[in-house]
Amino acid sequence: MSADRPTLPPVRLHSEAELARDALNAPLMARAAQLARWAERGVPVGVGGEILEESLGAATEHLGLAADEDGPGLTAEAWQLAVDTGLVEVEETEETGEGDDAEDSAAVGLAKPGEELTQLTGGSPQDVLDIWLGGMETVLADAVAPDLADLADQLADGGELDLDALDWNPEEEAELLDGILGNLYLLTALGDAPGQSVPLPALAASMIVPDDMEEPTDDILEEVSEAMMRLDDQFRVLEPIGLVAYQPVDEALIEELDDAGDTVRAAEPLTDEDVTRYGMVRLTPLGVYAVRARMQEAGVYAPAVGDLRDAAAGTLLDALPDYPEDLAREESEQWLAPRTPLDAARELLVAARGDDEGAPLRRLAAQQTLALVGADAEPALREVLDDRQLGGLARVWLAERGFADIPEPSQDMIFWLTVDTIAAQLGTAEEDTDELRDLIVGLTGQHSGFFDAVWQVDHPATPDVLEAMGRLHPDRKAAKEARTAAFKARSRAED
Repeated sequence: MSADRPTLPPVRLHSEAELARDALNAPLMARAAQLARWAERGVPVGVGGEILEESLGAATEHLGLAADEDGPGLTAEAWQLAVDTGLVEVEETEETGEGDDAEDSAAVGLAKPGEELTQLTGGSPQDVLDIWLGGMETVLADAVAPDLADLADQLADGGELDLDALDWNPEEEAELLDGILGNLYLLTALGDAPGQSVPLPALAASMIVPDDMEEPTDDILEEVSEAMMRLDDQFRVLEPIGLVAYQPVDEALIEELDDAGDTVRAAEPLTDEDVTRYGMVRLTPLGVYAVRARMQEAGVYAPAVGDLRDAAAGTLLDALPDYPEDLAREESEQWLAPRTPLDAARELLVAARGDDEGAPLRRLAAQQTLALVGADAEPALREVLDDRQLGGLARVWLAERGFADIPEPSQDMIFWLTVDTIAAQLGTAEEDTDELRDLIVGLTGQHSGFFDAVWQVDHPATPDVLEAMGRLHPDRKAAKEARTAAFKARSRAED
């Protein structure tokens, strides 16, 4: 793949309106917005904007979570998100410590709805997504933070904070999670079923097991197991913001130890059929949008279908060979939509010309895109019938639509088109494929004396095409003829 090709496959994105609706409906964001509206009368807060205990009870009640044992924790998380995203703003109080009760005396500020709440409820879809992205970054940071219980244990009885003792490296944790989200993004882009979940063991192994390792060692398997448990915790944090859809690890499969390290409950044995019990995860459409946005901010080219709608024809044709077939068709349809068939055909044909290395692939992409163009494009195709580079694909287009008066191509054009067609296929496929062999056998079988004629074709890819035919042709005699012809062609090109 050349350096200017996409580094990631394209993805389908939902519309901004759909994504904004998903963002507003994400449980954590929805609760944060509810609390921001609830704060209209002012809510006393602590040093970091944290909601104080007495207000926390009222806030939990407001969210309808009072009967949930996790309700206060969920409410505190939602409140913190509201603070972090500007849905609520904190004004410092002029006097502190003089209130009538503990709640007032602990308060150092008063929180009220912020400007961002107006944008969230009345702004554009992009405004909503910008606020959500900011909140998502906060949640990502929380997901890789050390366990609060471990921190509390260290600080108990006057102890000091020791991050080394926690076995926690913030850079490594963030890098692992970024890599995992990147792999999920790739699986979404490349998968036949974008909504399909991935087993957590396979996802953890994708980051840890070396590609060249046939059988993981016990140490590697232990590392994968540890990574799974970290990811289980992290995905539980990320799901409420709408980034992933996650089925957690079945707790019955996790060994429970007491403070002394003795087993309190043994883990249930796992059979092959039970793999889903170890956790299943996928990026949501909102998650795909978010991971792509983060990659773009990091300078990674991460295309989405529709990006090329306003691009020049040459840009479109250079990109399409790297797209899966269905996405290439969608991209082409979106590019064609604002153009008339005649104008689109002329643009594509001009862009398809060339003798550079990528030209055969451009012509193949042009042929596939032109297949979507209506009959009104006929004049553009007739204009290039005498063009050696374009005359062949023009004849195919006209014949497929049943037009009459299509002149027969010259032998020179036929052989040039043959070389160009194989050169394009060599650029799109792995060499050792049955489809490519069938194409070679079919083309060579249509003409007697094929190799004697083809080595003389004035196409820059002629030597490479003949060498490939020599490697791939299943008939030994024909393969030898191809190799001899390739030698002649290369000698001719060097003269």
